[in-house]
Amino acid sequence: MSNAQVKSAMRAFEILEHFRLTQQPRTMSELSGDLGYPLSSTTVLLKTLVNLGYLSYDRGRRVYFPTTKVTGLGDWVPRALFGSGHVIDAMNDVHAATSEGIFVGTRNDVYLQYLKTKQSLHALRFFIDEGTVRPITRSAAGWVLMSTMSDDKIENMVRRANIATQNPAERVLLPEIFERIAEIRARGYGWAEDVPFAGGATIAVLVPGTILGSPVTLALGGVTDRIKKNFDKYLGALRNAARSIPTEPDFDRPIHIEL
Repeated sequence: MSNAQVKSAMRAFEILEHFRLTQQPRTMSELSGDLGYPLSSTTVLLKTLVNLGYLSYDRGRRVYFPTTKVTGLGDWVPRALFGSGHVIDAMNDVHAATSEGIFVGTRNDVYLQYLKTKQSLHALRFFIDEGTVRPITRSAAGWVLMSTMSDDKIENMVRRANIATQNPAERVLLPEIFERIAEIRARGYGWAEDVPFAGGATIAVLVPGTILGSPVTLALGGVTDRIKKNFDKYLGALRNAARSIPTEPDFDRPIHIEL
């Protein structure tokens, strides 16, 4: 595949993502300006998405808007990933008890991926969008997921994650990871400060079952001082929520999809 094809594919997804964020019709010039695309390539992309049925075009107002075909691409995914919904219920329970940012994460190759998020209700907070990925070596939730691996697989994971991490300052040393993982295995939870956000902290626990064959973490994050002040309460809420999740066939069944 040529670089031009890759760029076009990326831009098509970025256009759909832009609609998700704005949630309103947009003209070609608005999309071109907002996304920084040349008008010529924006025109071609929009016409292609209209022809494929993913965008509608109002000729009178000259605006574009997604069709229900876009939602149809993924409306089955939550059911496939989360089964009967016990994981989502657990997220909601922790959120109700803490009002902090809560997320469910799993491994996506050498990354932690935030499959489902619930944003904090506190005025001072950090925002993480669903679907975001970050190096698995750079978060408490990632360390919790790695704690389920054998030492040789951890070593391989760290090596590959460091190769994929472009910023040298974000690459990690293997002894430090093994130290983190030893603590998680002894305590039964993961804890991190200033990772991945300066001034923020995260508590993470494993939950029963797997998603697409990978272990799953339920985590809570927010401002470090607030997390420390409420640490016992927050950890208790996470553990209670994790214990409430049964390992059911519809949650733990193998699904032949690669994240």
